[in-house]
Amino acid sequence: MQGLNRDTLIAIFLLIVCGVFFYNTIGIKAFPEQMSPALWPRLILSVLTVLVLIYLFQSIMAAQPERVSRGGFIGWLKYYQNPIWCFLCFFIFLILLPYLGMLISGVLFVFVLMTILGERTPRSIGINLVSALFMVGGMWLLFTQALGVILPTSMFTYAF
Repeated sequence: MQGLNRDTLIAIFLLIVCGVFFYNTIGIKAFPEQMSPALWPRLILSVLTVLVLIYLFQSIMAAQPERVSRGGFIGWLKYYQNPIWCFLCFFIFLILLPYLGMLISGVLFVFVLMTILGERTPRSIGINLVSALFMVGGMWLLFTQALGVILPTSMFTYAF
């Protein structure tokens, strides 16, 4: 057992966040003879709490990582380029969502992110496009048509 390291502190912080969120589900009003609206948040938070407890246990039992010099700011950017691309693409997705709607901006987000993070051959770009269309389009159809969920629309998808 090595003691507190960065992962242990993050796990403790996440446990506190899970506790605060779970406490906030107590105030969700339930209607008679209906499933409580707090059920799904509590279920998700329970699973998340179990996963964070596993993370906490692993972080306590793990050896201290060696300090590695990454070469300053440029080295840091190269080391974290994939997460930075993910956050940047998601930020752009959130900006485009009110204008293009869930379907179009979702397809663009998945396609661009798969292309940035994966191979950039013509074949893989085609596979990325087809995958994005089928996966996001399928989820959009499932939620809007089968489940009746109202998702953000654009002027292109308003009729559907």
